[in-house]
Amino acid sequence: MTSAVQSSSPTLRDRTSDLLARSGLLIALLLLFLALALFAPNFLTSRNLLNVLRAVAFNGIIACGMTFMIIAGDIDVSVGSAVAWASALLGVLAIQHGWPLGLAVIFVLVQGALIHAGAGYIRVRWAVPAFVVTLALFMALRGAARLITNAFPITPFPDSFNFWGGGYIFGIIPVPVVIMLAVFVLFHFISVRTVYGRSVYAVGGNEESARLSGISVWRTRITTFALLGFLSAFSGIILSSRIMSGSSNIAVGLEFDVIAAVIIGGTSLAGGEGTIFGTFLGVLFIGLLSNGMVLMGINPFAQEVIRGLIILVAVLISVARTRK
Repeated sequence: MTSAVQSSSPTLRDRTSDLLARSGLLIALLLLFLALALFAPNFLTSRNLLNVLRAVAFNGIIACGMTFMIIAGDIDVSVGSAVAWASALLGVLAIQHGWPLGLAVIFVLVQGALIHAGAGYIRVRWAVPAFVVTLALFMALRGAARLITNAFPITPFPDSFNFWGGGYIFGIIPVPVVIMLAVFVLFHFISVRTVYGRSVYAVGGNEESARLSGISVWRTRITTFALLGFLSAFSGIILSSRIMSGSSNIAVGLEFDVIAAVIIGGTSLAGGEGTIFGTFLGVLFIGLLSNGMVLMGINPFAQEVIRGLIILVAVLISVARTRK
């Protein structure tokens, strides 16, 4: 009896392996920070570090919704185009058509959620893969943004609008960073404390079992799409505030940085596994890596190769962990 109990208990090696798996990204992030502090010029200046946080804030806001999307077993490649569409639409409504800025912001947020909810409905109603649906959005939204702006920035917004994308709290902390942290805290709470959060994990882990357990798979998936659309529109508004114009040419390639951060953060592409905290670390890792390579003068094309290899390693680690 004793030997059976002992054999079923986790060994020291198992516990050590599990600890390393859970803390591996944090260790890698600390090592990256140390390496950049030693070798990247001006990396440790407060101005540079705050700029890194501001730069990753826009991706981080969207990454929270993308985490839920991938945990549910789907993926969205349209978020960069959705950001550009939101920015362009805000400029057209508020500047060209003279809408009150607050009303234009609300309209942009609502339409962002509704467009993605429609994509989610197509996904579940006709079982179209999420990649295909969002690939259509990827092309359509960017094209629509350029169509309504003629591919030119629309400016200017009122000076007060710049606070949300370019302002500071206490004269030190960039406002987008505070917004990003608030969004991460909110989505962490949703993921661990709400029925919807548990439903997302259940649907991604085993859709049929979730359905048999009484979970509305349709509602869960459509809500996840809508949340990501809302966050993409929100990030587009904040980014418009940062550049003080509505532009169809922003956020090119943003979807790849967001997906990379989520995968590096430990969210499984197979669905059913991932954490908001892991995504937060992944966002920081991608941001620090990009900033460090720029400061060290690495060739931009080589930077793309390095980011691609890091994503591949993260995917392989995820696959190996899932099989184990």
